[in-house]
Amino acid sequence: MEEVTEAVGNLTIAAGEAAGAGGGAAEAHKKNRIQVSNTKKPLFFYVNLAKRYMQLHNEVELSALGMAIATVVTVAEILKNNGLAVEKKIMTSTVDVKDDSRSRPMQKAKIEIVLGKTDKFDELMAAAAEEREAAAAEAEAEEQS
Repeated sequence: MEEVTEAVGNLTIAAGEAAGAGGGAAEAHKKNRIQVSNTKKPLFFYVNLAKRYMQLHNEVELSALGMAIATVVTVAEILKNNGLAVEKKIMTSTVDVKDDSRSRPMQKAKIEIVLGKTDKFDELMAAAAEEREAAAAEAEAEEQS
């Protein structure tokens, strides 16, 4: 888990990189969008990435199709229950997805959840960083003894 947190901490965001597959040309400009998959990355990767995006942009848009919708809702609830985020907007729709094995497009459910920072976001993030530093210092002291 530390590797994921460290990877997210070292992440640099290039323009348009967050728009990923299925983003379309009109939506590619959104730098604060995270397109969630329920198979590619662990749940807390998305939680930590959303925290990072909120630090940079003050809000984050979580987006998912089909079976990944449950993952997006879980990420949003974790952030809300920890006092880090508030819901700004929830949008649902269906999109046509082309499948090579079928002749016609298949419809999939889509959800987009926009979360904003709470008033205590920066305070909570600073406290969490202090806890990590204290735990790291303690672990280092135990290694040396």
